[in-house]
Order: sequence, then structure tokens, then C-alpha cells
Amino acid sequence: MRSSDLSRLERLDAIAALLKDDAALTANGLAERLGVSLRTISRDLALLRDRGVPVEADRGRGGGLRLPRQWGVGRLSLTYREAVELLVSLAIAEQLPSPWLIANLAAIRRKLVASFAPSLKDKIAGLRSRILIGGSASAAVLESFSPLGPEISEALLTGFLEQRRVRLFYRDVAGRLTEREVEPQWLLLNTPVWYVMGWDHKRQAVRSFRCDRILEAHLTDVPFTLRPAREFDEAIADIRAIRP
Repeated sequence: MRSSDLSRLERLDAIAALLKDDAALTANGLAERLGVSLRTISRDLALLRDRGVPVEADRGRGGGLRLPRQWGVGRLSLTYREAVELLVSLAIAEQLPSPWLIANLAAIRRKLVASFAPSLKDKIAGLRSRILIGGSASAAVLESFSPLGPEISEALLTGFLEQRRVRLFYRDVAGRLTEREVEPQWLLLNTPVWYVMGWDHKRQAVRSFRCDRILEAHLTDVPFTLRPAREFDEAIADIRAIRP
């Protein structure tokens, strides 16, 4: 059965990773590890070499193969969530008022996205417009800021990535405690303060929630669909920000 383009890309990534190990593998060993024919492995190795991957072959009866461990990063094997977190981290660093040593982060970010597998690229593309990285929070905001707990951040991020409603217990600027059920549609960072912008089912309107004022966050099983960007125009009108 002929392999699909996607499965071949994944196999090429796996071959490169295996060959970076200290112990040399034979072509037969690679074929056995990956469950394909020796002919398929031979074609894959030829393709890797055509792309500039320096696959080394040990002479002798064993015919061992090796890829120098210091060679490149190849196509990164990141999960969807790991990719999102890495891209957001780079976007945050771009906003830091210290250009020395990080002047090329935008170019690095573009190369990183280019290295993702096609399926991951498609998923990331849909998220980039919904995450905004702004400047630093104001002194007044920082006076009352407190770090976000891991359970709350986990529920919010999962709801955002998987498009599921989150039930919040929220203390507003006046100190009032309310319970809300929110669709976390957009995220905004004014370092170090995160905000969730989403559809508030109690208010039946777009609302912003400062994450460190959330006392509890509980992920629900209720899915939501993304709302048109124009519904958030007013909420982000005065925000100068970049997207991961």
C-alpha cells in the first residue's frame, strides 16, 4: 500500500530523529523499526540526502547509518499545545524593551512556524488571530496583580484551545463576586497580566475578564463556535499588539 504524503513526512522526521542517536542503525534496522520495506527506507534516505540532510554511512559489512547530533533541529515534533506555548513565549519576548540578543525573534518565529508539520500549521493559523500580545501593564494594574494559579490557567487555556465554555467565579473591580459562563474566544497579555475576552452568557455580550481576578475556573463539556472578529472590534480598538 502506498504511503500518503503526510505519513512519509512523519517517517522522514522519525528517521532523522533515530539517526541522531549515538548508535548507528542499519537500513534493515530502520525498516524494521518503522514497519516498512527496505526499498522504502532506501528511497527515504535518498530523499533526505537530496534535501541536504547529511546522512553518514559507515563502511563495512554492517552498513551503519548516522546523522550528526549537532545538525539542525529538523522538523520539530511538537504537540499542538507545545507549539502554541512556544509561539506565545516568543511573541512575549519580542515585546520586551531589550533588543540586544533578541532582535531577530520575528524571523525566528517565522522559521519555527515553517518547520511545523502541515497539519499543525493549519491549526496554529486559526489561533494566531485570537491571541494578542500587548505592552506592559500599567502601574495601577500591577499594584493589585497576583500570579494566576495552575488550575485556573489550565482550565482557561484548555477552554480556549478546545473551544469549550468555562464557568468562572469572578471578582470585579468593585469587589463584587459573580458566577459567569464564558466562551474564551480571545486572549490578551499586557505583561504580566492576562485577560480573557469572550462571550459572557450571563450578560449576553462580549466581556473582558482579568485572569488574576478569577477565583475559580471550571472547564465544561459545552462546545462553542468562534464568533466573527467584528464582534470584538470595540474590545480591542485601542490595543496595540502583535500576534504570535
